[in-house]
Amino acid sequence: MKILITGSTGLVGTALTQDLQRAGHTVCRLVRPGTSPGTSQGFDVHWNPTTGELGGAAVGADAVVNLAGASIADKRWTPQRKSVLRSSRVDTTRALVQALAKMSARPRVLVSASATGIYGNRGDETLTETSQPGKDFLSEIAKEWESEALKAEALGIRVVRARFGVILSKQGGALPQMLRPFQFFVGGKIGPGTQWLSWITIDDTVAILRLAIENANITSALNVVSPQPVTNTQFTKILATTLRRPALFLAPAFALRLILGEMADALLLSSQRVLPAQLQKLNYQFQHPDLATALAAILK
Repeated sequence: MKILITGSTGLVGTALTQDLQRAGHTVCRLVRPGTSPGTSQGFDVHWNPTTGELGGAAVGADAVVNLAGASIADKRWTPQRKSVLRSSRVDTTRALVQALAKMSARPRVLVSASATGIYGNRGDETLTETSQPGKDFLSEIAKEWESEALKAEALGIRVVRARFGVILSKQGGALPQMLRPFQFFVGGKIGPGTQWLSWITIDDTVAILRLAIENANITSALNVVSPQPVTNTQFTKILATTLRRPALFLAPAFALRLILGEMADALLLSSQRVLPAQLQKLNYQFQHPDLATALAAILK
C-alpha cells in the first residue's frame, strides 16, 4: 500500500514508518514548508495546513495515519502553550481532512491519533470505547480532535480514532522520564498512588495501527492500551523490581502542582482505568499484555 503519515518523526511515527517499510509498503511523510528532508527510505509529500495545499505525490494513497500534535509534557501549560497543543491537533486534522476532500481518488482509511485523556479523571471506573468523555482541558481537546477526523467519513473514508494510552519505549515518550529518579535511587510513587495508568508498549502500538489500517471491520474509537492497566503504586513497584532499585521516595501531589501547575493533575494525578474492548472483541494477541514482561523486554 501507499500510506501517508503526519507526525512521522515522532516516537510512534518513526517506529510505524520503519515497520511499514519493512513490510514492503510505500510510506510518504506529509511535511510542512521548512521541514528538513527525511532520512527514511520513503519520500516526502509537501503540504501546507494553512493553505490546504497537498503535493501531487499524495495521489494514489491507500491510507492516511494522522499522528501530528505537539507534546503535552514538554512545557508548562501557559495560555499560549495550550493554544499550541490544541491547534497542532485540531486545526491540523481539520486541514488534513479538507485536503483529502480535494483528492479525486481518496484513501480508503484515515487512522487518526487521539488519547485516553478524552475520558478525564475517572477514579476506579472501568472505561471502554463507549464510555462518555470527560470535561477537562485534555478531554475537550481530544473531543475536538476526534470530531475533525470524523468529518472524513462524509468523504467515504473509513475513520479509526486511535486513543493512545501511555506508550512505553526506551526511545522516547514518558518512560525515560519515569526511569530517571530510579537511576538516581530516588524513585517512588506519585501522589496517592491509587490513580490508574493505562499503558501500551511501542511494539503493540505499531502492530495495532497496522491492524487498524488493514482490517476494514475496525471503525470508530479504538483504545490502544494493554488489557492490564495498573495503579501508580503497582507501576512503581514493578519498575523498581525490574531496575533492581528501591522505591522509597514519594512525590507529593501539592509539590507536583506547585512545580507543574495544571499539568500535574492532568498527566500525573489523573486516573484512567481503560480497557481495549474493541481489540479484545477482535481477539488481538498482545505481545506484552502485562507490565512486568513488558518492562523486562523494553529494558533488557
